[in-house]
Amino acid sequence: MIKKVLILLLWLASLRGMGQDYSAFTQSIKNLYLAAAVQDTTKRAVELQKYWQVIEGAGIPLIHEDSVAFLYRGKANTVVWMGDFNGWGYDKNFKNKGRRIPGSDIWLLKCSFPKDARLDYKIFVDGSLWLLDTENPHRQWSGVGGGSPNSELRMPQWKEDPILKYRHGGAHGNVKPDLLFNSKILGYQITYSVYLPAGYEKLGKLPVLYATDGFEYMLPELGNMVTILDNLLQDKKIEPIIVVFVDHREPVNRTNNRRMEELNMNEKYLKFFADEFIPHVERKFPIHGDAAHRAIIGTSMGGLTSAFFAFRRPDLFSMAGMQSPAFWARPQIYSVCDNPNGSKIKVFITSGMINDASEGSRKMKTILQNNACVFQYHENNEGHSWGNWRNLIDDILIDFYGKQ
Repeated sequence: MIKKVLILLLWLASLRGMGQDYSAFTQSIKNLYLAAAVQDTTKRAVELQKYWQVIEGAGIPLIHEDSVAFLYRGKANTVVWMGDFNGWGYDKNFKNKGRRIPGSDIWLLKCSFPKDARLDYKIFVDGSLWLLDTENPHRQWSGVGGGSPNSELRMPQWKEDPILKYRHGGAHGNVKPDLLFNSKILGYQITYSVYLPAGYEKLGKLPVLYATDGFEYMLPELGNMVTILDNLLQDKKIEPIIVVFVDHREPVNRTNNRRMEELNMNEKYLKFFADEFIPHVERKFPIHGDAAHRAIIGTSMGGLTSAFFAFRRPDLFSMAGMQSPAFWARPQIYSVCDNPNGSKIKVFITSGMINDASEGSRKMKTILQNNACVFQYHENNEGHSWGNWRNLIDDILIDFYGKQ
């Protein structure tokens, strides 16, 4: 016990030597160890509860500068923290196992992250129980079709984009939800929704953006794009556009999501878009019928599809937004995009740097540079999550449709 307390004190002393004032952070953890070392069991319980409440008031996880102390209180044999920081278990180099403070039921994991990082995580207890961090009020929904919430680590310099906040005043667009289209090429029905800007009836034909994983882009807990569109238009930062949100879930069985097949460089799905879906949408809505006014956007496999659609068919799309694109799933995409003599697609790539898609995205960036493409490239200290993607949607929209 004495040896473990000494190790802790040495670690706390090392923090003080970093040139930052870590005194409150280090003292909070030190107090837990000292309280747990009290010999009298009744007094120990009182002391632990007192200092635990102090930490609860400061906020859990305990954060200062680049240092984080994850804390969990409860009976357990093992406690580990899983999240973007260790690729949800795939990154074996990240030390994610918590240690119980001797004499207590408190588990601790000490980490360091970039000061502007934002990361999803959960607590994994006894190798079977996935838990939200109930001491942390921040949540981020994730997963196909909405999934379930994760706890969210927000480092001190990370800020949520105010463009995500719904405004009760001002003009709001109109969404035509859950429209059905029966595809002969695919042999099944697909569902889609359409965003129409306020007053579109008087605006004539408008540019269009096709969003794969459209249900997730629309959902307020995930992409929240409808609010972003309304706010950008109210602020006059973009021209009015129409957005088509393509839903990959089977209409009669929403638990069956076809995205992994449809978005996997699927030639049949591209043919469906080109020969059936785009003509159908343009017959129903006031949309410019040329590639110069047509863009596509997607996350992960949808980002792969954005690259595939735009570079395979530049006669259809002149702009492609790729958020954490899953180029690893189909490395052939690099050859498709590596055509110096081809049409110059306008591209915006975003990627997190923490167990996300930065390696493949940087490779694609080099290809686009060699081809003299018009592109933007953005990296941040986040993972493969809607908490990452939603904060950057407005940057892509402004790049594609910003007012001149």
